Amino acid sequence: MALAEAGQQGGPDIQAAYMAMTRQKRLMSGIILAVFIVLMVGGFLIAQERNAGDFLPGLPKVLEFPGDVVAEAWQNRAQLPGFLAQYTPSLIETINIAAVSTLIGGLAAIFLSLFATRGLAKYPRFVPVVRRTMDFLRAFPEIVIALVLIFILGGGPIPAMIAIALHTAGALGKLFSEINENASLGPIEGLESVGANWSQRMLLGVIPQVAPNYLSYALLRFEINIRASAILGFVGAGGIGYDLRNTITFGMGKFDEAASIFILLFVTIVIVDQLSSRVRDRLTHGKPSA
Repeated sequence: MALAEAGQQGGPDIQAAYMAMTRQKRLMSGIILAVFIVLMVGGFLIAQERNAGDFLPGLPKVLEFPGDVVAEAWQNRAQLPGFLAQYTPSLIETINIAAVSTLIGGLAAIFLSLFATRGLAKYPRFVPVVRRTMDFLRAFPEIVIALVLIFILGGGPIPAMIAIALHTAGALGKLFSEINENASLGPIEGLESVGANWSQRMLLGVIPQVAPNYLSYALLRFEINIRASAILGFVGAGGIGYDLRNTITFGMGKFDEAASIFILLFVTIVIVDQLSSRVRDRLTHGKPSA
């Protein structure tokens, strides 16, 4: 009886607290929406000013370029299979850049993550240093790193590969270190009790536990790196992005070739996404996704 009466007396207080929390949440949502609108309007105004007043009047024309590409591709649709075959080697180069970058960056990420994981690192004092190094690697977009490397090394796939690998090492290193923190300490302590050194404990006690998650994130990063390697082609880093830049720069008369490149990229990304999703699901759940 006493508990029931206390619950009845506390009912209005609980309801009032809930309503106050709801009002606070709505207020915060309204403030965030207002800030977002102000930032959007400010961005449009800045763009309008820096584009000599041509930005806002040009917005209705945003679909003209895709329309021209589709129209010319449809007009020359009989030639599309030939264009697809013509640019397939460039697509393979782009995939190779992404694959090598993911492999090199992934291996570097494993090494960095083991030295950045609290409780597992060989030198605990250097954990913040390694973490800041990974922050630095992923702080700069791939295109910025590629532009610097192109200035130093010249154009081609090598600057793109290095740029993507560095960014991948920073991004995956952060994820891998968080995965390492969830590893069970039992196997590590067992190896330590029989005299295993730090490298042996990491290789035999940690990596076998987290390897499926490592591979899952690496496959996801591979998808991202395919798109990144295509974008870097616009700045002279090779691959199919370089061909796409040339066809778009040429203008009318080459839009059908640009359309074929868009088709190749779209199909490739869809296929890689589906395959990697199935592999990731099998690794993490033991069965492929539907």
